[in-house]
Amino acid sequence: MNGFEDLALYVGMAAGLVLPLFNLPLVFKIYRTKSAKDFSLIWGFGIWICLLLMLPQVMLTPDLSFRVFGLANFSFFTLVLVAVLRYRF
Repeated sequence: MNGFEDLALYVGMAAGLVLPLFNLPLVFKIYRTKSAKDFSLIWGFGIWICLLLMLPQVMLTPDLSFRVFGLANFSFFTLVLVAVLRYRF
């Protein structure tokens, strides 16, 4: 790899890790207000199932940026879904 490819890899991995962190304010808002009635269960489960179906490709890909993003996104969105389920019932 040359310098640009190394930089692109590190920037991509950093962005792939940081982007799913934006789920945390949503989780904190749900816990703070103790309400998730604004969130559709179809929306939550639809996204989560799609992420789950993508997980095998995430695990198999040689692309480190995609792997970091996929694992982080699945993990942090699982927190969102747990928070929604906790305060919907």
